[in-house]
Amino acid sequence: MAKFFIDRPVFAWVVSIFIMLAGIMAITRLPVAQYPNVAPPSISITATYAGASAQTVQDTVTSVIEQRMNGLDHLLYMSSSSSASGQATVTLYFESGTDPDIAQVQVQNKLQLAVPSLPMTVQQQGIVVTKSTRNYLMFFALSSTNNTMNHIELGNFIATTLLDPISRVTGVGEANLFGTEYAMRIWMNPEKLLEYQLTAGDIIAAVQAQNAQVPVGQIGMLPAVKGQEINVTLQGQTTLTTPEEFGNILLRVNPDGSRVHLRDVARVELAGATYVTQTRVNGRPAAAIGIRLAPGANALATADAVRLRVKQLAEFFPRGSRSPIPTTRRNSFRNRSRK
Repeated sequence: MAKFFIDRPVFAWVVSIFIMLAGIMAITRLPVAQYPNVAPPSISITATYAGASAQTVQDTVTSVIEQRMNGLDHLLYMSSSSSASGQATVTLYFESGTDPDIAQVQVQNKLQLAVPSLPMTVQQQGIVVTKSTRNYLMFFALSSTNNTMNHIELGNFIATTLLDPISRVTGVGEANLFGTEYAMRIWMNPEKLLEYQLTAGDIIAAVQAQNAQVPVGQIGMLPAVKGQEINVTLQGQTTLTTPEEFGNILLRVNPDGSRVHLRDVARVELAGATYVTQTRVNGRPAAAIGIRLAPGANALATADAVRLRVKQLAEFFPRGSRSPIPTTRRNSFRNRSRK
C-alpha cells in the first residue's frame, strides 16, 4: 500500500486534501460529549471567619478541615487557601471517573468530624460544600446606566433575585456573587466603649439577646374550655430591621437610673456586608456573577441555558440598570470544553 502511494504522489496529495477537508467539516459538528473528561472531579469546602486574619484562618479553620479530609476514597490531592477577608477554601481533587455525588457525601461526612473543633462564629455562619470545576465558565454583570444605583444596591438585587434562579440552572455547579448585599453594620467607637467601660463582647451579647424572635403562643388553643370559639395567635417581639431599632438596644442600666444604648457607643447603618470586592463596568457601579460548571456537565448547553435564564429575568431588573447577555462565541466555549 505504501509503494502504491509513493509511485503516485499526486493521487496521494489529493486523498490527503480530501481527508483534511472532511476533518475540518466534521470538527464543527462533533459533539462535545464525545471527548473524555480529563479534568479530575473536585469538591470545594468554603468557610468564613469574619474579622480574622489570614494566619488565624489558616490555624483555626483551614488546617482543622484538612486534617479530617484524609482517608477519602480515590482522593488524589487537596489544595487550600486562607484570605485576609476571613475566607477559607479547601479544594479536594479525586481520580478521574469518580462519582462526584458519592465524593461529596463522603466529604460532608468527614467535615462533620471537624465542625466541633471550628470556632463558634464559623459554625454559626455555616460551611458550604459544592461540587464544581475550579475554572469559571462565564461571567455576567448588572450595571447602573445612569449612576442612580451603587454597587451595594446592585449586589443586593442579584443576591435576592438572580443568584438562586441561576444556581438552579442545569449544569451550573456554583454561582458566586462578585459584590455585596445589604447588612446591618455596627461601627463601634473605642473611645466611647472605654468611657462607658464596655467591651465588644458586651455589644455582641446585647445584640444576640435582644435581636431575637420571641414566640408568645395562642389564646384559646386546644384543649379549650367548653364553648370556646376564639383562637388567636399572639405576635410577640420580632427581629430588628431598622438602624433605629438596633440603636435602641439597651446595653446597661446605671445605678442612677440612666441607660446606655447601642447608639451611644456605636454608629449603626444599613450598608454593605463586605467591602472586599467592588465591580465596575465601563466606569459605572456594577455587581457580577461568576458561574462554575458542574462536573460532567456540557459547557455549551449550560452557557446557552444561563443566557436564556438571564433573558427571562431581565424584566425584573431595576430601572436604570442593564445586564449585557454574555456573548462569548460558541466556538470559544467548544474549544474550552475540549481542553
